[in-house]
Amino acid sequence: DRNERRRRMLEALEQARVPEPEKRAAQYPHQLSGGLRQRVMIAMALMSRPRLLIADEPTTALDVTTQAEILDLLRTLQVETGMGILLITHDLGVVASVADRVAVLHDGVLVEQGEVLQVFEEPRADYTRGLLAATPRLEIGAPA
Repeated sequence: DRNERRRRMLEALEQARVPEPEKRAAQYPHQLSGGLRQRVMIAMALMSRPRLLIADEPTTALDVTTQAEILDLLRTLQVETGMGILLITHDLGVVASVADRVAVLHDGVLVEQGEVLQVFEEPRADYTRGLLAATPRLEIGAPA
């Protein structure tokens, strides 16, 4: 019934760490920050209690602090619920920080897959090597 649906919706918002879920449930998307909109999308996905969550670019256009919070939320939800997460991203830094395995696609074709460390340290595909070479790296103490 309506009350049960509302209770489950508020529970999902809380699970996705949306502050003041009652207030947020009454707001329009344009009234929410990018991070809150992402949390609401995660809450919507959680409503069906999935065994696999497909997160397509969940951190795009978010500042680094909010990005870290969203990735932490996804990791926590994975542990708490036991669901798998398929993360789709172009950000290799995100992949390195959260993924166990990686699959690299080029024009929709799988060119390489494996454990993250193995693929990043010893890439076999030219495309993967190019992606890794194009990733900015921070070198402490390097001249500016």
